[in-house]
Amino acid sequence: MGTTCNAAIIGLGSMGYGIAVSALAGGHTTYGYDVNPQQMARFVEDGGASGSLAEVAPTLDVVAVVVLNAAQTETVLFGKDGVVKNLSEGAVVIACATVPPEFARDMAARCADHGVHYLDAPISGGSVKAAQGKLSVMASGTPAAFTAARPVLDSIAETVFDLGDAAGAGSAMKAVNQLLAGVHIATMAEALTFGMTQGVSPDKFVEVISKCAGTSWMLENRAPHIVAGDYTPHSSVNIWPKDLGIVLDIAKSAQFSAPITAAALQQFVAAAGQGLGQEDDAAVAKVYARNAGLKLPGET
Repeated sequence: MGTTCNAAIIGLGSMGYGIAVSALAGGHTTYGYDVNPQQMARFVEDGGASGSLAEVAPTLDVVAVVVLNAAQTETVLFGKDGVVKNLSEGAVVIACATVPPEFARDMAARCADHGVHYLDAPISGGSVKAAQGKLSVMASGTPAAFTAARPVLDSIAETVFDLGDAAGAGSAMKAVNQLLAGVHIATMAEALTFGMTQGVSPDKFVEVISKCAGTSWMLENRAPHIVAGDYTPHSSVNIWPKDLGIVLDIAKSAQFSAPITAAALQQFVAAAGQGLGQEDDAAVAKVYARNAGLKLPGET
């Protein structure tokens, strides 16, 4: 395989679409697939290749699976219309969803039975960096999997962390990242709304705290959404009950207590229960605001 290849991106959500665009910009013949036909049509209009997945699968060098969870990943790979059985020997699956490490190891073994490489490759960076080809990828897999995936990785990622030669290590690192990211979003929301009880406006909170020791990447990225009153989902509330649930499942199996993670999870569960699941995850601030009788920017 040369510097360009035939690639399919399965899952054209906020992250997957950006990855597809970045792969296309990298010169790869890129197909995009999604349960939403409008997203597929949009990608073709943006220059993506067209053709059914079953038809083009034997020609593919790389398949990036950018879906929500383990169940969807398994369906894409090994379900009734699973792609793996149609791939040529030596093709590679780049699996980007947040999943338990043991699931990644199982998928790698099942792909290997078909002569297909599997790169355990969770991603971080958000939809903006996905569209810019500047993601961080926490990857693990065999040297052959890395080699096969490299042309597409070079197009979609700014940094690729090589975490070892076996699937599972990438997903373990992603769990660590998600623990911090989810807690940081919930803590940002708590701090911002706490500040409001003391007369600190959300815009002043961002101006000051983003330059102080209490800041975080999530604070600087998400708090402006609250200030703008714009909860267009770049990363939705619904992602966090899943991802923090995975973290706590791993922690339970390791007999590790993670009480701060558990507290953050409950706030996202509460947000989803209030009908905010499809909003940007900064909307977790609405849970705090409603409990305290506060009005966030844009609320009447």
